[in-house]
Amino acid sequence: MLGLELLLCGDLIIAGSTAQFGLPEVRRGVVAAGGGAILLPRKIPPAIALEMLLTGEPIDAERAATVGLINEVVPAATALRRALALAHRVAQNAPLAVRATKAVALQSADWKPEQKWQRQAGITGPVLASLDAREGGRAFLERRAPVWREA
Repeated sequence: MLGLELLLCGDLIIAGSTAQFGLPEVRRGVVAAGGGAILLPRKIPPAIALEMLLTGEPIDAERAATVGLINEVVPAATALRRALALAHRVAQNAPLAVRATKAVALQSADWKPEQKWQRQAGITGPVLASLDAREGGRAFLERRAPVWREA
């Protein structure tokens, strides 16, 4: 399903309770070459990814949540509203800090152990020195919502 391969490109996934996720390509004599065969085993336990890839059988939303493919299962009629609410919660945070946090979280798995702290500092240093870092601390002390200035 092209839908699952698109989902694998997402960071946070909310799914309706009736959703199903699968990669049926092997049933049609082809390979999930739109990213499914590469990304799925890195997103969920490899044995479950291989089961999905080699059988072509889908899993339901509850199992997808259990194996970590999606963040949350909600009633189907509320999925879009819940996804937008989650996106809004992320968007309330400092853009520089969100980007740097995501970069460290996604890139650090490939870093050599002796490089991890130095590589992290290279990404987070500019954030810590930013106007937004100062604004975040001030807003906390003044018990008000921060006003982010740097994108």
